[in-house]
Parts: sequence; structure tokens; C-alpha cells
Amino acid sequence: MAIKSRRSADRFASPLWHDGALAAAALKEMRELAAKAREASGRVSSLMEVCGSHTMAIAAGGMRRLFPKELKMLSGPGCPVCVTSQGDIDMALELAARPGVIVATFGDMLKVRGSDGTDLQAMREKGASVNIVYSPADALELAQENPGRQVAFLGVGFETTAPVIAGAVRRARAEKTGNFSVLSLFKLVPPALELLLKDTGHKISGFMLPGHVSAVIGLEPYRFVPEKYSVPCVITGFEPLDILAGINMLLRQIISGRPSLESEYGRAVKPAGNPRAVEVMNEVFSVTDARWRSIGVIKNSGLGLSPAFSAFDAARRFGLKYRNAPEPKGCLCGAILLGKAAPADCALFGGACTPSDAVGPCMVSSEGACAAWFKYGG
Repeated sequence: MAIKSRRSADRFASPLWHDGALAAAALKEMRELAAKAREASGRVSSLMEVCGSHTMAIAAGGMRRLFPKELKMLSGPGCPVCVTSQGDIDMALELAARPGVIVATFGDMLKVRGSDGTDLQAMREKGASVNIVYSPADALELAQENPGRQVAFLGVGFETTAPVIAGAVRRARAEKTGNFSVLSLFKLVPPALELLLKDTGHKISGFMLPGHVSAVIGLEPYRFVPEKYSVPCVITGFEPLDILAGINMLLRQIISGRPSLESEYGRAVKPAGNPRAVEVMNEVFSVTDARWRSIGVIKNSGLGLSPAFSAFDAARRFGLKYRNAPEPKGCLCGAILLGKAAPADCALFGGACTPSDAVGPCMVSSEGACAAWFKYGG
């Protein structure tokens, strides 16, 4: 869609876009590059925004309506609440039902339904001790303020949040806070990308890689994507102009036929990431297999408490056992996380499943694709 007048260019004049002229120029270039990429590859460029924050930023900026027909954006497995398996959600609910236990959690987990249809919010309303915290340090302080109660933090997230929670566990040990523990449900991004790429039927033309995760782990963990699978990837920031620039970098790689690993987000992501954060994460946690919603077990894709910190493992402390549980009937969240479906493909979307009465986690989480499409349109 060409920018034909000052009035049509004004859509980019809001603070969200920061610089309307730059945005219009980037979109013009995108149309040209997308057409050339279609000629070079013989197909539409299907780019996966791995991170849920990218999904939300694209929706909030009204960007999907502006993309050319030769470009398709796919949502990926980058929403931490969304990828948490149904069985792990059931374990969190079982923990909240234990007498004397205070569950500390980020707010996104409150309305994710367990296999019996209940959620933490409903349990809270019935008297369970479920506290919303804004950092793991808040959860640790909650434990110190309630020495007669057990406080268990729900550790849901990726490499972005794991180092901060590792710091809280280290502090708990140093300060001898024995009533604090973590239910470790952390996931690692690179193994999930490899799983997607091992599917010989995948249609992913390139990856828009998460800026926050990359600020911790750096560039090297993604090197296998272009070198082993010949798929372009670009680490990208979260402002609309970052996203446009990242897409254009991916399209140039497709046109050139030389897939590589690039970073658009150099102001935040260093090539080596944050070595100190990685060091703390590796001290407190050990790499383990992890269960992903609708995907199953991915080898070496999760983090569990290391032997030196196993005393703070909530699953071990409370004897929690994982049980396989079915996905909510009719929910396409799993297919959406794999880039094989869009929210609007789900028969429940916007009808039986809304943010106020969500069936699946993709509608619950503030980073979920369904929540983004419902709020801003797809």
C-alpha cells in the first residue's frame, strides 16, 4: 500500500512509531524486498517472530495490515506461559492446594486453566494463598516475612528471567531462608528452534529472534540455524522501527541466498550476551529435558535446580509428580505455537475463548498470540 498523501502518512506519526518518515521508507523498502524475495525463493516469505513480545508489538502497532502479500508473519513458541504444558499447570495448581503453602507467581499464570477447568484465580477466590509478585525478590521477601509458611515461586520463563530467579535462590541459601522454593518450569529457546527446523515440512523462511533472551545468551547459541539448516535469522528489538528493520534484514538474506546470523538490536545485545547472568544461571540450574505444550518433551530444553541447590526445588520438597494431561478440547494453542495455525483458525477464538474467559493460555498471557489478535486484530 503506497503512501500517497500526508494524511495517509500520519498513521506513522504516533509516539509508537517515533519517526513517520523512517517508517514509511522502511515499509516502502519492505514491499520492494518482499517482491524480490518471492522471485528469488519462489514462495511467500514466512518469517517467524519467536518472541511473544514481538507478536504483541506487531499487533499493537497495527503492522500486519501494512505487510505486503508476499510476506507472512508466523507466531512462534516464545510465550513462556503458553508453552508451559498442561501437566505442569496441574502441578502448579496442586501446589496451591497444599495446606500451609503460599504460591508466589507472576500475574500471567493466574487464569491458565488446569485439566479440570480450574485456575489459580479461582483457587485464590476460594481461599488458597496465591500471591502476585513482580519479581522473585518479592517472593523471597514474602518467605522471610512468613517464616511459619512455605513459599513456592512458579518459575515460568526463558533465559531472560532464569538468571534473576537464580539470584533469588542464591540469596535464599546465603540468608538461610529455608521456607523458600521454586517450581522450575523454565524453557530454553534454541532447542525449540531446532525442533521446528527438524520438521522437514516446515515453511519457515527466517527467524526474528528474541531481543530479551539474546541480551542474556548472546549470538552463538543460534549459530546452528543458518549453518546447519540454512535459515536466515536476525535478533531484533521491540520498537516498530526495530521490527521493520529486522524484517528487511531477513528479506535481504533470502534474496541473496546466503543465510546468516545478524543482530539488529546491537544497542542491547552484545555478541557474548551477559556472561555474568549466564554464570549465575548455570550455577543454580542444570540443563534438563522439558515438556512443552502440545509438543511434548524436547531434550535439553529446560532448566532444573542443580544438585547444589536441590533443597530449593519445590517439586522435590512437596513430592509433586508430573501427570500427562490432555489439551483443552478444541484449543489450537499448540498449533499456533508451532506456526502451523493463526488464532483466527481456531473455532473457539473470540467466541468460547476470550481474555475474560480463556480456554487456552495463548488467550490468557499478555504475550499470547490469541490475546494480541483479540485486542488489536489480526
